[in-house]
Amino acid sequence: MNDLRVPAKQFRPELEGLRAVAAFLVAVYHIWLGSVSGGVDVFFVVSGYLITTSLLSRVERDGTIKFFEYILGLARRLFPAAFTVLLFIIVTSYFLFSESRWDQVVAETFASAFYFQNWQLAFDAVDYLAKNNEASPLQHFWALSIQGQFYVLWPLLIFLSFLAARKIFKTPLRKTLLGVLMTVAVLSLAYSVYITTVNQPWAYFDTFARVWEFSAGGLIALVLPYITLNRSASFVLGWAGIAIVAFTGLLLPVTDVFPGYAAILPVTGALLVIISGQNGGTFGVHRLVASKPLVFFGGLSYAFYLWHWPLLIFYYQYTGAQSVSLQAGALLIIISFVAAYVSTKIIEKPVRGMDVKTLPSKLKLTAVLLIFILPAVVLNSLWAFNIERETVTEEQTYDTEDYPGAAVIYDDVQAASDVEPVPSFIDIRDDLPSYYDEFAFANYDDADIRTASFGVTDDPSHTIALVGGSHAGHWLPALEEAAEEIDIQIDTYINNGCRLTDDDADGWLNDACMEWNEEIIDVLREDSPDLIFTTGSVGPEPNVPDGFVNQWENLEDVAEILAVRDTPRMREDVPDCLEAGGNKEECSVERSEELSDHLPWEAPGAGPFPDHVSFADFTDYLCDEELCYPVIGNVIVYRDTHHLSSAYSRTLGEPVKEALIEVLEDLN
Repeated sequence: MNDLRVPAKQFRPELEGLRAVAAFLVAVYHIWLGSVSGGVDVFFVVSGYLITTSLLSRVERDGTIKFFEYILGLARRLFPAAFTVLLFIIVTSYFLFSESRWDQVVAETFASAFYFQNWQLAFDAVDYLAKNNEASPLQHFWALSIQGQFYVLWPLLIFLSFLAARKIFKTPLRKTLLGVLMTVAVLSLAYSVYITTVNQPWAYFDTFARVWEFSAGGLIALVLPYITLNRSASFVLGWAGIAIVAFTGLLLPVTDVFPGYAAILPVTGALLVIISGQNGGTFGVHRLVASKPLVFFGGLSYAFYLWHWPLLIFYYQYTGAQSVSLQAGALLIIISFVAAYVSTKIIEKPVRGMDVKTLPSKLKLTAVLLIFILPAVVLNSLWAFNIERETVTEEQTYDTEDYPGAAVIYDDVQAASDVEPVPSFIDIRDDLPSYYDEFAFANYDDADIRTASFGVTDDPSHTIALVGGSHAGHWLPALEEAAEEIDIQIDTYINNGCRLTDDDADGWLNDACMEWNEEIIDVLREDSPDLIFTTGSVGPEPNVPDGFVNQWENLEDVAEILAVRDTPRMREDVPDCLEAGGNKEECSVERSEELSDHLPWEAPGAGPFPDHVSFADFTDYLCDEELCYPVIGNVIVYRDTHHLSSAYSRTLGEPVKEALIEVLEDLN
């Protein structure tokens, strides 16, 4: 049986031009539209086409793939620019970013350097804590990580196909590979559609949800010799393809629906441009994408992609701007182009020309690559070590007498005037309630009920169930402070991003949260606490949500309920605002903006509420009559915009204790 036709080896300038278009679109959408374009999917298709073609010629010529030689060849192309940009990001982030963001940059630098940034972002996308992360200058490395994983996977796939063709199926390699790639494409696309439906934030970064895009490029490389189009068809399909590539980001909410079915659109556009490039006539799209300016820019597209995103993020950070003007955006593109030209022609090109055939040349190239890799990895490691050292030092020197927190309000104590607020900006993001240490929580997309016990766990007088989302959970340190004095055990039932409710009134909650709410009633009935501590309102909403009341009624035969008013939201991330030089007033928010004049349970038309429900309002320990403050008694109140820091929550132990005693006394 004859093999598939082998295309004539030739330079395809339209592929370089297509990469240029994709890179430019990525930058334009990022800079001015604040969204994504689908251009990365075009990169994946082109990469699939080129790497499949290259590896096939190797295995057909040599009967094998010299893997180490192949990896070195890729590394000499990818590493110089990538690690130059990483080094630039590390140094610039150190000087521009607040200490509270350092941990994120360090973690993502390691993930980017070792090509697993997409998985880092996938886990962050479903991690409630990481929802507060701001866009990092390394975020765009997710696509390069997927490509890197593809570059390792694909030679194995092709070589296994080669062995299967010779040893098992006794068929020509190209026909065998055609079947393999079709199978991979179908399975990956099916998985992509499924995972996008059930967990789109994860799917966006999932390698397996993107493999079909590389497969599509590989498939077109195999079947292209069989495709013949007349000039009219090539003209129409080519321009239709480039239009699809250009306008996908406007036609679809790419950030929210990709990959899944939606990614078929830019992939199809890229394939149409590749197919039409063979015979587009005088006015075919290949005349545009194969033009010298675009081909030249295509040669810089990898470095341009690397540079444009960190420059954009640093622009936002340095200027404090919320958007990019036409002039500033144009300047960012020009600077990105210049940086790409320098890093490609001066840094990458000499390395890319190095030989990988002989052992001495391999060793020499490896040494050169290490010169690029080590500075970024070592500097990032030293930065991580310094963060860890400062964190430990800060914990050891913490002195509660200098940091009374809420005690300046309820105990009228005097706070020291010559100390920096705590927790430190390095520590603040990790200043979390104890249930995080025990992994005793669910995230908003998880219906599992996980519990842990704190406080007095040996024969306590009363058991309190702390139930709800993270805004219930951030009261745990205050409850722990009160535990010893009133002899209570605290059992946590926390689902971050969820609430104790049977109704998604504001569209924030999801099916997993609703399922969790159905199951929690039976769990609490079985565990039988004495008191349930939960939230009784949502942010600035003036009323108690009906869904809250419904759940309280469902728990009438289970326990007494103490519902507390939700904490006010701040306008800015508190640690970032403070570290940027903002004072208490500048980082504060007006009380009237975030809290209604009346208590939610005393609003006009409120109630009646079940007899077993009591209410508590602690906002006077967060706000005075005019402002809600970021720092009280030398303790930072919030670890982001709306979660209490554990350090400040602990200082609320006394007023929380008094509220508990009032309810628990009625139980005795």
